[in-house]
Amino acid sequence: MARHRNVRGYNYDEDFEDEDMFGQSVEDDYCISPATAAQFIYSKRDRHSSFTEPLEEEEEEEHNDEELEKQKASNIALSSVDQARLFSCLEHMREVLGETVLEQVMIDAALKCQFDVSKALELVFKQDSNTNTSTEPVSQDLLSTGKPAKGRSRDLTSMEAQNEIVPKIAKMTVSGKKQKMGFNIPSTASEVNGQAVPLSAKSQHMDDIVEESESTVPLPTQINTSQGSDELNAISQVKSSGKSKQKINVKEELEKRQGGKQLLNLVVIGHVDAGKSTLMGHLLYLLGHVNKRTMHKYEQESKKAGKASFAYAWVLDETGEERQRGVTMDVGMTKFETKSKVITLMDAPGHKDFIPNMITGAAQADVATLVVDASRGEFEAGFEAGGQTREHALLVRSLGVTQLAVAVNKMDQVNWQQDRFREVTSKLGHFLKQAGFKDSDVFYVPTSGLSGENLAKCSQIPDLTSWYKGPCLTDQIDSFKAPQRSTDKPFRLCASDVFKDQGSGFCVTGKIEAGYIQTGDRILAMPPNETCTVKGITLHDEAVDWAAAGDQVSLTLTGVDIIKINVGCVFCSQNEPIKACTRFRARVLIFNFDVPITQGFPVIIHYQTVSEPATIRKLVSVLHKSTGEVVKKKPKCLTKGMNAVIELQTQRPVALELYKDFKELGRFMLRYSGSSIAAGVVTEIKD
Repeated sequence: MARHRNVRGYNYDEDFEDEDMFGQSVEDDYCISPATAAQFIYSKRDRHSSFTEPLEEEEEEEHNDEELEKQKASNIALSSVDQARLFSCLEHMREVLGETVLEQVMIDAALKCQFDVSKALELVFKQDSNTNTSTEPVSQDLLSTGKPAKGRSRDLTSMEAQNEIVPKIAKMTVSGKKQKMGFNIPSTASEVNGQAVPLSAKSQHMDDIVEESESTVPLPTQINTSQGSDELNAISQVKSSGKSKQKINVKEELEKRQGGKQLLNLVVIGHVDAGKSTLMGHLLYLLGHVNKRTMHKYEQESKKAGKASFAYAWVLDETGEERQRGVTMDVGMTKFETKSKVITLMDAPGHKDFIPNMITGAAQADVATLVVDASRGEFEAGFEAGGQTREHALLVRSLGVTQLAVAVNKMDQVNWQQDRFREVTSKLGHFLKQAGFKDSDVFYVPTSGLSGENLAKCSQIPDLTSWYKGPCLTDQIDSFKAPQRSTDKPFRLCASDVFKDQGSGFCVTGKIEAGYIQTGDRILAMPPNETCTVKGITLHDEAVDWAAAGDQVSLTLTGVDIIKINVGCVFCSQNEPIKACTRFRARVLIFNFDVPITQGFPVIIHYQTVSEPATIRKLVSVLHKSTGEVVKKKPKCLTKGMNAVIELQTQRPVALELYKDFKELGRFMLRYSGSSIAAGVVTEIKD
């Protein structure tokens, strides 16, 4: 027969008559060690006697310590220059000490050493070593103020508990704000703004002050608090003054950073299968940016895939789909250096289906390299109707590129014949002049992407050297003139990619069109009209503190939801934001388009990295091509070759600038049914 306990008659209160313990499970009491229990468990009967009295003594000492109040007040009375020096010194000290030392201790050390970082660190280490070697128990006053407490000593049990708890709270101290651990310690009331409030309410009030100071909101000047709020007031004022960073001299810093080399953004364009990726991949290999081991790997993998001739193209075509199809689909980006330039290379797709991606790359370029196939029949296929050679050249010219290097590729397949080279250059030269390129800004270089002839150094082949005495492709790129950077204008960056990275925040990539940016700056994203903070800046896979106009950067942003940021958003200065509108007027040049353009005609606007559906709302006037005078008002339709003023209506807001203010952000392209029909510049923003 089973045994049964006398459950109904059992008196459970006898086991817990002595003390009512808080924070401890009855069943799991054997799992908690005495040392751990000392931190979190205390008696309900003894809690007033063990915690309240020392806190009352501390508050009395805070009110009576006039010397400490004067020391805190001296921090507030610092000039703006000294506050900036103090903040800079504290940043360096935090990098070494982390959060192991209270901020007020670091401030005192910095002031004593007159903002000398090395001396201040030595002083803190000496104080730390003196504290560690002393055999006296550390009180809460010594940790928070650096001075021993006055008054009677505490009893042994409360001191042991304090020694267990206080260091953990000190380690959690960030910017003078203590995070709550374990339980709330009840205490007597204190005064804030002349009214008696509990200690928990006082700490909440102090937390609010810190949060306001960190968001650069001015602190209230009349706060009748004790020593703790004075300390927070001093630290937060130093922090708020330090956040207004000193402006940098961008031109001087650019020269220092690049070693005197100028920055140049180069886009490679041309008809599909002209050999763009192979040409630039072989160039990077010859310049040492791709090692032999990696190149050997590409050769073996391309042979297995049945595309042995695409080995050099795989340097820039990195995705599996691009390698499988043998066609560049997205803009590949990398960096290389010449004798006097730092080149950001963008390999644009040549296939007709990926013209929008090509426009994205061309909109970020300063100069271009047009690659044409010199083989019999291949050049004609790319240059005549249906090929992309004409369209690519016209697009880059419409997007502001004025300097062009024409790489006449695959010359080895025609045995380096001078007659074929002249035939190709004469046809191209006539068209490029019509497109708006000057003869003095267009250069022709015979090359072979597969064999690497005349790429990184001048070729020694007799068939070529007998008639060509010009530079190789690298030397020709090096001779390009770098454009003037708009570093003195407000900050502008158009997002070309948005992605989530490791850690907090997310990343946005793009080219800085104007101005400059530093880490810690707050910027505005348009058209969502959201503010965010720049947590980090990456330039060519290297973390930097600042970046300027012309740089292709990746920004790590915090303070905004990634869902609100899309490709095409323009990040700008808060003081001088960019305008977002759905209706604007523009001056356009109609390309060779057979369909008449009328009111209500649907188009796709390609602006920087934006592709937005729009409608031609109004045909304002037709202009003279050379003088710009109004020839006809309110025309019924526009045909090829016309120069006109039109009004466009977009479905969603688009961030735009006037062409006269920002040339980089005032250009756009119009496409319809897979064809580029017009190029335009913004003349007036309606709403």
